[in-house]
Amino acid sequence: MLALTYRSIGENLNVSDSKKRITMKDVAQAAGVSTQTVSRVINNTSYVSVDTRQRVERVIDDLGYLPSTLARSLSQQRSYTLGVVLFGLKHVGPSRTLNGIAYAAEKLNYMLLMKELDEHYSVENVKSVIDSLLSRQVDGIIWAAPEIGESHAWLRKHFESIPVPIIFLAMEPREGIPSVTTDNYAGSLLAVQHLLDIGRKQIAHLSGPMFWWEATERKRGWRETLLKTGFEASETYCAEGTWSPVSGEKAFQQLLESYPEMDSIFVANDQMALSVLREANRLGIKVPEELAIVGFDNIPESEHFYPSLTTISQDLQLVGETAVKVIVEMIQARQENIPIIPQSTFVTPTLIVRESTESIK
Repeated sequence: MLALTYRSIGENLNVSDSKKRITMKDVAQAAGVSTQTVSRVINNTSYVSVDTRQRVERVIDDLGYLPSTLARSLSQQRSYTLGVVLFGLKHVGPSRTLNGIAYAAEKLNYMLLMKELDEHYSVENVKSVIDSLLSRQVDGIIWAAPEIGESHAWLRKHFESIPVPIIFLAMEPREGIPSVTTDNYAGSLLAVQHLLDIGRKQIAHLSGPMFWWEATERKRGWRETLLKTGFEASETYCAEGTWSPVSGEKAFQQLLESYPEMDSIFVANDQMALSVLREANRLGIKVPEELAIVGFDNIPESEHFYPSLTTISQDLQLVGETAVKVIVEMIQARQENIPIIPQSTFVTPTLIVRESTESIK
């Protein structure tokens, strides 16, 4: 009987006619319920019996009904759009984080409006980006651009006056400001301790650019781990790259001159670490016998070099997904006038041991 009802209404509505837009009222008539009930099913806002929900969902499928995003936005006073501010998509980290953001946003039925900053972005750029996103009625902002020097100074100063929730990724945690980030310091502790555990005593460090917060945290972990275990952590044991493979090769050559007795090296990202592997091979330096190498990131290529790269795996997909989950909770809390305490969330990295540090058998 129910199937006949669908068919007769479908015929009346000319469902096969692609020019006819099916409305919520049409769904309600076909399912024998009110438009309010259809709305509750679509938005999952209040209790609807299992039988009624299933009946409405079947009608929605049969009629090919597509809920109006605009209507939902007007009724709930939300645009269901998140602003995402990015930087350095040419690097592995930001692109993997964006994958996580996009995945979680899709699951929660949010659209993304993205703005990418260049490496020279200033206070004026930051304010302009915020204003641009607000003018497009975003519900919240995910600031995924890294904290480089004083790049976040304006945001920190005006944080409380921004009229929508905002969450930061890749930023030094601060009280009262919500953030989600990899625990870079903990990751570097894992890397250096692993080298100590396999008997290495002359551990060098190839850092990222020191105006990046992530780079300073990874170097801080290297230094403090060595000092706590009674080893020296001289600046002559360090060299600085720019995250790129080319810079890693040059920095490694610098270390060979300034610290020729090094027996191991912790490299602040995998792209530079792979160039160290290549250069060591070119120079006839045996890995890991003469030089053990640990990277940071666990990019897919790290497993397939020879020797394969021991590295610190940071789950940037999870960082992005967590950021979306938190910002949506903040949006909901603000709409319902529920106070929420901003928190810093750390995603813990793990050590992946491969051939570049494995002990000789």
